[in-house]
Amino acid sequence: MKEIEINEIEGFRIGNAQDKEGGTGCTAILCDEGAAAGVDVRGGGPATRETDLLDPVKMVDKVHAVLLSGGSAYGLDAATGVMKYLEEKNIGFDVGIGKVPIVPAACLFDLVSGDPKCRPDADMGHAACIASEKNYPEKGNFGAGTGATIGKFLGIERVMKGGLGTYAVQIGELKIGAVVAVNCLGDVFDIDTNKQIAGILNEDKNTLASTRDIMWSTIEQQKNVFTGNTTIGCIITNANLTKAQCSKLASMAHNGYAAAIKPVHTSADGDSIFYLAKGDVEVNPDALGDLGAYVIAKAIAEGVKNAESAYGFKAMCDL
Repeated sequence: MKEIEINEIEGFRIGNAQDKEGGTGCTAILCDEGAAAGVDVRGGGPATRETDLLDPVKMVDKVHAVLLSGGSAYGLDAATGVMKYLEEKNIGFDVGIGKVPIVPAACLFDLVSGDPKCRPDADMGHAACIASEKNYPEKGNFGAGTGATIGKFLGIERVMKGGLGTYAVQIGELKIGAVVAVNCLGDVFDIDTNKQIAGILNEDKNTLASTRDIMWSTIEQQKNVFTGNTTIGCIITNANLTKAQCSKLASMAHNGYAAAIKPVHTSADGDSIFYLAKGDVEVNPDALGDLGAYVIAKAIAEGVKNAESAYGFKAMCDL
């Protein structure tokens, strides 16, 4: 297995757009020729679009883009800009009188960063698509990771900066990669060492505390958890998969969330993973599912390692 850049996976383009001052952004993952797709939503507070369409029993079997966005539910508006871009390129599901681009989307809550009135809109979604033509997605404080934060159980005073991470590998002819905007309630761990690398801060705000220890020690208390959370991601691969297999592998990919984020899938998170497959490489789906979990965990670590302090929140590089 060797590491590759995510833009080496043929058939996909990834682009970011952001408002650094406003503290939000979006990331578009495009597949002009269409890709088999699945999704698995585990968190208790999701903001999503077109996820029902990805049920294997539904008619449409390919999507043309996935959008990851900030802005909470307001950010779903950015998907309109992705549709506009694809319509301009005559890409979409043929309905006889035209083509309708299929664009599932998920959003995270980043309204505590920058200006809460600044949210991704159709223009920003369109701009992310234009950026995808260069296909060089930046990590850290870019795209859907622009205003992302982590470690929020004790409120905003102990929060750290999250970010957008990517990671990809190749085994033989198989290529697989992940794009993740890390914006979790819990702490982030390195899957290779199981060491905590970011998350809730101690009172000195220079060292890390443990969200799990704090939660367990106060288990009898009813707590109104700060709700500015949700980690959203997308796996892309050149494997030959069906829509049903993509859905199953999206489910397995959440094992990567569980390995890299502790605790994960809380009622205050809207954790979601999309899975896109376009290619002809034949694989063992179970092996690919396990590899996908590893890749997404590595992308999560990349998101926090590349984050920079912003909006009053310290990043991993500051500790």
